[in-house]
Amino acid sequence: MGKTTIPALVEGGNATAGPPLGPALGAAKVNIGQVIALINQKTVAFKGISVPVKVIVDTDSKTFEVDVGTPPVSALIKKELGIKENVKEEPGAKGKRILGNVSFEQVVGIAKAKKDSSLAKDLKGSVKEVIGTCKSMGVTVDGKDPKEALKAVQEGAYDEKIK
Repeated sequence: MGKTTIPALVEGGNATAGPPLGPALGAAKVNIGQVIALINQKTVAFKGISVPVKVIVDTDSKTFEVDVGTPPVSALIKKELGIKENVKEEPGAKGKRILGNVSFEQVVGIAKAKKDSSLAKDLKGSVKEVIGTCKSMGVTVDGKDPKEALKAVQEGAYDEKIK
């Protein structure tokens, strides 16, 4: 038959054999316990955060591999702020409500974590993407409005920290 890919969004280190994974893995006729154990092992660093995973099953040999993606930028920002993931940011916060504050170093760390999945050409571009997400969530950067932080990045004020 070939290979089947089973995508899912699981809580880091806490995948279970329940839906959505269990039924899909059962249909693929692989050892569900082994798959869940491997997913939990590979996602333990993202404990408490939803992580996209893909289970690629070879339906002929019943072997599998697990591909772990990175959590969304908003989830990583919430982790830096110490906010539970199920807390929703205010849509279009536009400075009306401040959800929290992250340091520029935290922004760079998030940008590095998302570098492989970013559409930006370089780390500076990834940093700008993270700051844009901060703006939409109502999160300040080093106590500044994200627009001010973005302007400072564009002017080169943070070039040393981005390297």
